[in-house]
Amino acid sequence: MKLMRPLLPCRAPIWADSGYLQSILGNYLPNPPLMVPAQQTEVLLPDGDRLVAKVYAPPPGAPKLAKKTVVCAFHGLGGHSDRPYMQRVVDVATSRGCEVWTVNHRGCGPGRGLAKGIYHSGVAADLSSVFAEIRRRQPDSRIVGLGFSLSANALLLCLGDGHGGPHHHPDAAIAVNPPIHLARCAERICAPNHRLFNLYFVRGCVRYAREREADGLSSQGRHSIRMSMSLHEFDEVFTAPLAGFADRHDYYEKASSLPHLVRIARPTVIVHAEDDPFIDAADFHRASLGPGVHLHLEARGGHLGYVSRDVPNRRWLDYALGHYLDQLVSML
Repeated sequence: MKLMRPLLPCRAPIWADSGYLQSILGNYLPNPPLMVPAQQTEVLLPDGDRLVAKVYAPPPGAPKLAKKTVVCAFHGLGGHSDRPYMQRVVDVATSRGCEVWTVNHRGCGPGRGLAKGIYHSGVAADLSSVFAEIRRRQPDSRIVGLGFSLSANALLLCLGDGHGGPHHHPDAAIAVNPPIHLARCAERICAPNHRLFNLYFVRGCVRYAREREADGLSSQGRHSIRMSMSLHEFDEVFTAPLAGFADRHDYYEKASSLPHLVRIARPTVIVHAEDDPFIDAADFHRASLGPGVHLHLEARGGHLGYVSRDVPNRRWLDYALGHYLDQLVSML
């Protein structure tokens, strides 16, 4: 698949010239308010759980596309549909005439309390159900899947028909900073020099587990979780058993998209930064990629940071997503 890279690289300002700074500061730059109104909808999963999505129509004055296009975006670990990067996707895509669905994983955001099951890096089947539901409601629309971090891996897993496949696929996809080798990613997060990131992720995971207890979805104290644990420990005592894996090693192996990338035929862009602190870019260099995959490795960007001195609001990722979305829509 031949796609053009964006003209502008992510040139980091001097105060964000490392993967660590990119990852941290990217979360704290101001974001313009989202002005596009949303309607809320639910997607029923085969096991009876429900996902909640917010649906945004293109605003008046947006371009009229030759064929209706739905951008379906999924958040990362500890996130929800109202995270700033998710809201910026709404602006990027609706301004191009696309409808946007921002989907909350099981129990996240406005979907809290609506799912007995949990979400994790291998929920390809949940994404598949969302794509199938959009096709049921809008059989003539094109679908572009968009995943961030944890969801980027799940999206690639879905496209490669891994873990529970075959799956329903979008017509095209963009995966941003996907942890395609979960065991290696967890090792890096749990390393002593990454304690800040481990604390960030584990705090969100423990909060999610406590909310499930408060909502009566899990018995109080059933799982030995605490804020001071490592992500390895959390996955061993919570993620793996609740998601039906034998242990964290089984989870990491079966939920990693790396072995399945070679089977991806739909037009798919992977955007990743060489300086991501806990997703090793070497995994992408040695990966066998399917005929549909366009790999974009950026020198700077960290993990979902992409702070640049050359683009509006310093958000290079928004610029790159718009660039690739334009190309993908023109191909479909």
